[in-house]
Amino acid sequence: MTEAKTGASVELDASDLPACCPNRKSPVWNSHPRVFLKVADNGDAHCPYCGAAYHIDPETLAHAAH
Repeated sequence: MTEAKTGASVELDASDLPACCPNRKSPVWNSHPRVFLKVADNGDAHCPYCGAAYHIDPETLAHAAH
């Protein structure tokens, strides 16, 4: 997982689920309230606070569900 920044694009893998922003690698001094992101619908979600775009491959989602 890459670090989330304002407007950043973050690629997720199965170990990052459940997806949240700020993510585990975000600096504490630069954080907003944690929100959990619903990536299961189509593999994409945007943080309502900072606008970071999160993406997970739908095939990864299918394997994570089993």
